[in-house]
Amino acid sequence: MFYGAVVWDPWLIVAQIVCLQCLYYLTLGIFMAGLVGTRVSRISLVYFFDYASVTVSTNTGWCVITAFILSSIAGAGYLVYIIERAKKCLDFASTLYGIHLFTSLVYGGWPSSLTWWVVNITGFAVMALLGEYLCIRRELREIPISRYRSSV
Repeated sequence: MFYGAVVWDPWLIVAQIVCLQCLYYLTLGIFMAGLVGTRVSRISLVYFFDYASVTVSTNTGWCVITAFILSSIAGAGYLVYIIERAKKCLDFASTLYGIHLFTSLVYGGWPSSLTWWVVNITGFAVMALLGEYLCIRRELREIPISRYRSSV
């Protein structure tokens, strides 16, 4: 698809949102299993969606925070390959974190912890800005053109 062609495809947008959300939570699960799973006897959705688990007062809370930040860095890489456009990175990152906020609201209620808000806003900023930077770098790469034309 050429970048200049303006085509609004809602199915593509929904597929990109679903794919990005699934990859983000898959990556978050891997990081949670590696960082938090070694500290607790049983890992559950509490560490994903309950604001009380995101705390700086325990070592497990720091592991949860680290998993969220590492997942946002990985999410920036996913933006490069799924979204491919720098101007769309902010939209898709805000959609991802909006869905995460909604899911957290349903699961654990309104996040009243300042730490939860700081971690998620930082993760959003890292994902959006790093994703835009990486997409811009990819968009500005030189287009390889062969030196010799084929004689037809």
